[in-house]
Amino acid sequence: MYPEAEFDACGCGGQCGCSSEHGAMVALTREEYIQRLEAYLRELRAEIEAVERELAELRQVA
Repeated sequence: MYPEAEFDACGCGGQCGCSSEHGAMVALTREEYIQRLEAYLRELRAEIEAVERELAELRQVA
């Protein structure tokens, strides 16, 4: 799927390619890319938990 050598990512840390707004494009190694994806996944899971808690609270009040 991806070449083994390097991955291009936006300077903002994502892969949006918006280098004009967030800084220069950077090349990530495979390990750096994996670390960023794992960090992003942790953030998503935390966000999901927060939404689930809020929904549970709202359902209890109703």
